[in-house]
Amino acid sequence: MSPDHSGWPDLPLDAWRETYATLHLWTQIVGKVRLAQTPWVNHSWHVTLYVTARGLSTSPIPHGLRTFGIELDFVGHQLTIESSDGRLQHLPLEPQSVATFYSRLMAAMTALDLPVRIHTTPNEIADAIPFDRDETHSSYDREYASRFWRVLSQADRVLKIFRSRFRGKCSPVHFFWGAADLAVTRFSGRPAPEHPGGVPNLPDWVAREAYSHEVSSCGFWAGGGPIAYPVFYSYAYPAPPGFAEARVRPDEAFYSQELGEFLLPYDRVRLADSPDDVVLEFLQSTYEAAATLAKWDRQALERPNDPRVGRHA
Repeated sequence: MSPDHSGWPDLPLDAWRETYATLHLWTQIVGKVRLAQTPWVNHSWHVTLYVTARGLSTSPIPHGLRTFGIELDFVGHQLTIESSDGRLQHLPLEPQSVATFYSRLMAAMTALDLPVRIHTTPNEIADAIPFDRDETHSSYDREYASRFWRVLSQADRVLKIFRSRFRGKCSPVHFFWGAADLAVTRFSGRPAPEHPGGVPNLPDWVAREAYSHEVSSCGFWAGGGPIAYPVFYSYAYPAPPGFAEARVRPDEAFYSQELGEFLLPYDRVRLADSPDDVVLEFLQSTYEAAATLAKWDRQALERPNDPRVGRHA
């Protein structure tokens, strides 16, 4: 019997590149609302979005004595703002410019008596256009937005299995809207060398705080720039000597000199007999390369080989 790939849909970047670019900017606007209203948390964990049963959500955000949440719903193709006093606003997810999306969202927030001001320059994007002036990005393909969310749902599930196998400091599995990737990060507990910064439209101090301690980080990214296809990725900061030459699994995984990280093409995963096993093999082998070469205290940081931990079908 051939494997069922319906849960891991095809996501060729060229087929939805314009929708992806627009959606990336919409997630930045929503994420910056959370950023503006939420106390700072180490490594910028307070700014992220989370995969839900319908899309991507901010989780609860404080606003005075009230709270609210925003969800990008890729099932019903609408944005929902829900306030703790029971009030709701819905906005359609449809072809519209970033400027229009921004204007509609800010107006909906004001209508709910939840006014918010955000910094309108996108982060981590070179030659960024301020949201309120961006009439360039305006695409929204429902099919590919839905596929993207479905891939994120699968990646979120498997990354959480991987996360459960570590008892040291570890991030949640969360969506960073700066680069539009779903990530989970393990920490050795030791301080790291100062990060060089240099990320487009991101203050250097933010990058330095994010990488204040040694990490092994991994996740899913839909692709871009030199990588014109979706991938799972894994990197270490600082990368220990020999990391780029480490042998990792499966065989299709490779080290990208341009990005400074190991990559596994998503198509290798989605067409596998057991996509979960392929992803977990990649995540584990690249983590082991980083942790072993950097001499992490793996015995203290990793959970014992308990079959109840990280069990999956």
